[in-house]
Amino acid sequence: MRLAWGLLAGVTGTLGAGGALAAPHTIVVRNEAGQPVHPAAVSVFVDGTPARAAKGAQGQMAQRDKAFAPTLLVVQTGTPVSFPNFDTVRHHVYSFSPTKPFELKLYAGTPVAPVVFDRAGTATLGCNIHDRMLGYIHVVETPYFGQTDGQGRVVLDLPEGHHRLKVWTPTMGEKHPGLPFPIDPRTRTTRVTLPP
Repeated sequence: MRLAWGLLAGVTGTLGAGGALAAPHTIVVRNEAGQPVHPAAVSVFVDGTPARAAKGAQGQMAQRDKAFAPTLLVVQTGTPVSFPNFDTVRHHVYSFSPTKPFELKLYAGTPVAPVVFDRAGTATLGCNIHDRMLGYIHVVETPYFGQTDGQGRVVLDLPEGHHRLKVWTPTMGEKHPGLPFPIDPRTRTTRVTLPP
């Protein structure tokens, strides 16, 4: 089983972020036409779990083929994110979003210092050199999060407790906190349908 907080690094295990026994729970996100939604940020808030990322957590938002890879990155508050440039051209990455305004001026390779995302919300990313580049970093205050795959699914290892589910997609815009949905951790699967 995967640890929810280890989704970025592919960490595996059987314990949740707080050390409690966890069980895999599949969340399926579809639109009103029944089609899978990808990418979508899925987060589950469990009472008593830490809001800030554990020491050593890290994320990566790369630039490849003049695009952000991935288009959507989900991280927990307090996570440092690196921005390696794998292209043969230089990029100038920025965000004017209140969640995390920053600027990485024209560069190649990887900037020395990562950017720490210490506030919940969504940062919209752009490149001053390549206007078509668009990316999102969605920051959540829970260690239980992930991004849907091409089938609109994500599997999180959830501990016992009171759970609150939230789903956010880029079409909602950075000012939208995401939509809440009911979730019953006693079941193995939760299916949600996003409104138009």
